[in-house]
Amino acid sequence: MNQPSIALVTGGSRGLGKDMALNLARKGHNVIITYHQNKELALQTVQELEKLQVKSLALELNLSDTKAIPTFVATFKTALQTHFQTTHFDCLINNAGMGATVPFEQVTEALFDEFLNVHFKSVYFLTQQCVPFMNNGGCIINISSGTTRYCNPGYSVYSSMKGALEVFTRYLAKELGHKGIRANVVAPGPVETDFNHAAIRNNPLMKERLSSLSPLGRVGVAEDIGSVVAFLCSEEARWINGQRIEVSGGINI
Repeated sequence: MNQPSIALVTGGSRGLGKDMALNLARKGHNVIITYHQNKELALQTVQELEKLQVKSLALELNLSDTKAIPTFVATFKTALQTHFQTTHFDCLINNAGMGATVPFEQVTEALFDEFLNVHFKSVYFLTQQCVPFMNNGGCIINISSGTTRYCNPGYSVYSSMKGALEVFTRYLAKELGHKGIRANVVAPGPVETDFNHAAIRNNPLMKERLSSLSPLGRVGVAEDIGSVVAFLCSEEARWINGQRIEVSGGINI
């Protein structure tokens, strides 16, 4: 009898990551989520996941500190052995991130470096260190942004890092194909969550403007994204590889 697959969702305690985790659980995946600061919220999400009759666990991970990655990977390996009685996992969803709207002229080197670490450097090396104990036939999903296709003022740093992540994903698809590991990008458009200090939720004028840019007349919600990620982790998506899938309601089409 095949064991349920195991997915790691970074930043899975809230927002888009939480919905990804829940959708993966509904498809029968055991799910490990990471959190940065709010352990209590992460444990609440674990409880919700376990109500779906899967095993779940929350681990702390600070992607702004790239030197912490080896320690996290060691903890992750131990968790696989003690909580799931295995040494390997199947799906890596690089979702954790941070947001800020800062005009190009006001970007500092410190801010640039923080975005670089969180959105690209840490994802690069976390993936590198996790691949050796991924099962053949597994998958990697990197969460990008619609703003790599269209421009949103104040997102020059964020979107540049996401652009690098998209190139990286194509290389993963090319170089890991011999293991049957697929790599794809999911690029959400504007989504009403607490991301970037809940910029859309807290600004009705912004929400109205962004809604008007979509043929469907609204911004996204977290529930629009997680099901797409879960599909890409499924057997039904076995022939989708090296792709950027924008989930944006057709904004700026």
